[in-house]
This record gives sequence, structure tokens and C-alpha cells, in this order.
Amino acid sequence: MLTVFKQIFTWWNHQTFGTRLQIFFSGKLVGKDKNGNKYYESKSGRRWVIYNGEVEASKIPNEWYSWMHSINNKIENDHNLKKYHWQKEHLPNQTGSENSYHPKKYNNAVKKKYKSWKN
Repeated sequence: MLTVFKQIFTWWNHQTFGTRLQIFFSGKLVGKDKNGNKYYESKSGRRWVIYNGEVEASKIPNEWYSWMHSINNKIENDHNLKKYHWQKEHLPNQTGSENSYHPKKYNNAVKKKYKSWKN
């Protein structure tokens, strides 16, 4: 029962009831990426994504970014574009997690220039 209320009133818990209605009446499933995100388009040309898991815009891979922003290029026509061996896999924003970037200088030599008043 609580999940029904979450879907009706909160947009950060996947899709709301209004989004479900829009998908039902005017949404056409265009495709799905490797992360499980689903991409929809309406008859008027409006495009949106239903995220798999946490709603985070950086979870959209490069293949679908151009489609979401209506940028015409070769990726637009082929969402399963082959990647080169030197290309890394797409990762969502890692800020605040254990995988966030820390320069070597920061990790090795952090020295305080002050004395903290709490011990």
C-alpha cells in the first residue's frame, strides 16, 4: 500500500502515476539500454527515460544521450554501436562513493596547517 502512495506522489521513486498514464496513452517504447533504463517517445516528439533503480541523470550512457537531446549523429540510428577495445564502460556519477576520484597528491600527503580545537 505504501509503494502505491510513493508512486502516486513522489517523482524520485521511479515513475509516478501520471507518468504511467502518459506511457499508456501516448508513449512508445523506443529501446532499453544495458543498465535496464527504458526510453520512450510520444507522438509529438517528447522523449523521456524511466530509470532502472535510483533516478540519476548520469546513468544515461553516451549511446542514448544524443537521442535524449535530439542530436542527430550516427549513434542516433544505431544504439548498439560497437565500442573500441580502448573505450571504457560508462559509469554513473561516482561522487560521494568509495569509487570517487582522489588525486595521488591528496591521498599521500595531506598535512594540516592548523591544529584542531577538538581532540
